[in-house]
Amino acid sequence: MISVKFFSCRRGFAVACALAAAVFVCALAPRNIARAQQTEASGVAVYRARPNFYLISGAGANIGVQVGDDGVLVADTGSGNASAAVLAEIRKLSAQPIKYIINTSADPDIAGGNAAIAKAGQSIFAGVAGPRSDFVKAMTGGAASILAHENVLLRMTAPTGRSSPFASDSWPTEAFSSNRKYIYFNHEGIEVLHQPAAHTDADSFIFFRASDVVMAGNVLDTTRLPIIDIEKGGSIQGEIDALNHLVELAIPSIPFIFSEGGTYVIPGHGRIYDQADVVEYRDMIVILRDVIQDMKERGMTLDQIKAANPMLPYEKQYGAKSGPWTTADFIDAVYKSLPAKK
Repeated sequence: MISVKFFSCRRGFAVACALAAAVFVCALAPRNIARAQQTEASGVAVYRARPNFYLISGAGANIGVQVGDDGVLVADTGSGNASAAVLAEIRKLSAQPIKYIINTSADPDIAGGNAAIAKAGQSIFAGVAGPRSDFVKAMTGGAASILAHENVLLRMTAPTGRSSPFASDSWPTEAFSSNRKYIYFNHEGIEVLHQPAAHTDADSFIFFRASDVVMAGNVLDTTRLPIIDIEKGGSIQGEIDALNHLVELAIPSIPFIFSEGGTYVIPGHGRIYDQADVVEYRDMIVILRDVIQDMKERGMTLDQIKAANPMLPYEKQYGAKSGPWTTADFIDAVYKSLPAKK
C-alpha cells in the first residue's frame, strides 16, 4: 500500500498487516461507554465505564474514579488547573469521601491535582482514636492517602537538587519499591504494577480486577506517539516491554468478538482502548524500533534517519510536526536509547 525503500520484505509485510489491522480494530473499539455528564464551562467530561468506575477527561491526563462503600478512589488527578471542576464531578458520583489517590507516574499532567484532591478527601484512618490519631494526622494531615511507586516520590522531591513542580502536599504518602503493590478497596482487588524504564522509570499500571479496567498512564497515549523521556529513565525497549505487559493484562472479547466486551484500557490521553487496540499500538512501536535500529546499524546518522521518514505509514494518525512531542522527538529518543552499531 505504501512503499518505503528501506523496508525489508518482512518489515513491509508487517507494516501492511498493521495497517490492515487498524481498519479491523476500529470496528471493535469500545463504544458502549455511557457519557454521564459534562461541565461545559470547564470542558471536563465524565463517562461511566463500569457500574462503579468512571472516566473523567479534559483535566490534563485521563482520571479514573472508583466508587463504593469504602469511599472514593481516584486514579491520577490531572494537571491541577481543573481540580475544582474535577472535585465537583466526583461529588456528583458519590457522597462518600475520597480516601485514596494512586498515581501512574510523576508527570505534571498525571499528578498535578494531587494536593487539591487529597485535601478535599479524608484519611482512611480518620476514625482512629487515641494516641495513634495524632500520629495519623501528623503523617497525612487528615487528607486522602496518595499511593505510588517510590520513583514517583523521588521525582517529586527532586533529591538530585533539580527543581520540582510539586509541593510537599502533592507527594505520595505511601510509596512502594517492589514491582507490585496491591490493596483491596470497595470489594475489589487493585494491583499497582511498576513498569521500569518505559515512558520514564516511574511508570505503573493500575489494574482494577473486578471492574476489568487498567489505567495505563502515559505509557499509552492514543493521540500521539509515546513520550520516551530518556533523562527520566525511559527507553524504547522498556516502553515495548510495558506495552507487552499491557497486552497480557487485557483480555479480548473472545469468543464473542463483536460484543464490545473485554478489558478496558484507559490511556494517559485519548479514547479507551481494548486489547486489540493495544496490540496494534504495540506493533507500531515495535516496527518503528526495528526500522530505526536497522538504519542505525547500517551507519545512517540521526539526521539521515529523520530525513528518511520511517514514521510515514503512521504519520497521519500519530505523528506531529509541532508541539511538545513531535515525530522528530520520538525518532531522536528511539535512536539514543538503542544500542550502538554492532
